[in-house]
Amino acid sequence: MASLSPSPLLSKTTISFSSSVSTSLPWKSFPSFSAYKPQSCRRRIYTVQSKIREIFMPALSSTMTEGKIVSWIKSEGDVLSKGESVVVVESDKADMDVETFYDGILAAIVVPEGESAPVGAPIGILAETEDEIAEAKAKAASNGATSSPQAVAPSPPPATSTPAPAPAVSQPEPKKPAETVASGPKKIVATPFAKKITPEDVEKAAGIEPSKNVAPPTVAAPAAATPPKTTAAAPPPLPGSSVVPFTTMQSAVSKNMIESLSVPTFRVGYPITTDALDALYAKVKPKGVTMTALLAKAAAMALVQHPVVNATCKDGKSFTYNSNINIAVAVAINGGLITPVLQDADKLDLYLLSQKWKELVDKARAKQLQPHEYNSGTFTLSNLGMFGVDRFDAILPPGQGAIMAVGASKPTVVADKDGFFSVKSKMLVNVTADHRIIYGADLAAFLQTFSKIVANPDSLTL
Repeated sequence: MASLSPSPLLSKTTISFSSSVSTSLPWKSFPSFSAYKPQSCRRRIYTVQSKIREIFMPALSSTMTEGKIVSWIKSEGDVLSKGESVVVVESDKADMDVETFYDGILAAIVVPEGESAPVGAPIGILAETEDEIAEAKAKAASNGATSSPQAVAPSPPPATSTPAPAPAVSQPEPKKPAETVASGPKKIVATPFAKKITPEDVEKAAGIEPSKNVAPPTVAAPAAATPPKTTAAAPPPLPGSSVVPFTTMQSAVSKNMIESLSVPTFRVGYPITTDALDALYAKVKPKGVTMTALLAKAAAMALVQHPVVNATCKDGKSFTYNSNINIAVAVAINGGLITPVLQDADKLDLYLLSQKWKELVDKARAKQLQPHEYNSGTFTLSNLGMFGVDRFDAILPPGQGAIMAVGASKPTVVADKDGFFSVKSKMLVNVTADHRIIYGADLAAFLQTFSKIVANPDSLTL
């Protein structure tokens, strides 16, 4: 609604409207407010600008740089309500529904299914009313034309023109030798080829005849231009082979692994007796408890006693003691790798932890994990024991202090302190750690505690 602010001391009146239009119109002084007839202003009230909004590609994780359109839930012309799912986007870790923040009509789809767009780029156009659909489609067409690569004709090389000769500089008449020496040496400019002052240059500038027994100066030849280094072309693929581009998840994994190479790491291995843990697993397996849940619980309990192994260094200048113990567990899925996170693993009982783990694995394989369910880990566990792998090294994920690689438990002949031999089940655990914040003694102490918990696992069920 318009608001009028008349003043007998001013010759202008400012009228502001709810559509954020402010105009200053000249008015003569009126004796009273009743003499004012705002017919022209009423026409401005009905001038409302159309609202056409863009649906942008959201950043669904901290590492996401682009997203792929899996499917459009809504079609062009559908009426949308605020909070309603519009499109399914494949991020670097999962497929997620993207909701609209406004009511309106999906006027145009800018990025179709199967194509990718960078974070922040428009993927759809939302119109407020049907009258704005045509304008929204035109805007979508202009966005598509802008984003599509255009063939640019190579510009002709610039014409090389012969440089004009430098203007001649008038030189003063040579003076007598005595006068020249008295007036001091002149400024000598080296030739472009020699780039240095020779004794002959000095004598010539001073007006002294050069000695006949002096050899003429040797002018260094211009150095040959160094050819630019060219990178060897990649060899062509072998006959019958095919090149497969990375998926969004594989690209994210590749980026993280390269980033991990900048962190100074070291590795420590430790053999652990698992007879008691195997016996406990046989009891709780019918109740839905997995070996992964047992190992995650044991690692969380050991981290409580060694918080530096649960710490994080991100800037190379300081590190953070994390207040939560969130165990990320590596899971292989179709087309990539993801690490669902068991948050506060030290505070959950074993059975609740196992149930939570099953839910996370199901969501991971369906690519339905939320960002906080895979990017909040403080310590990572990778278990290949179920494949019979006895030992391996894991690469430290960015933003974490350590990762534990667990091999298979196998019967091993061991000797006790009295020299008697026996057969016990042992597994080898290798931990990769960030050496900027975790030292060898810290990691050894952590592994000793972890080994004691696994050897006496009754505390895991408490």
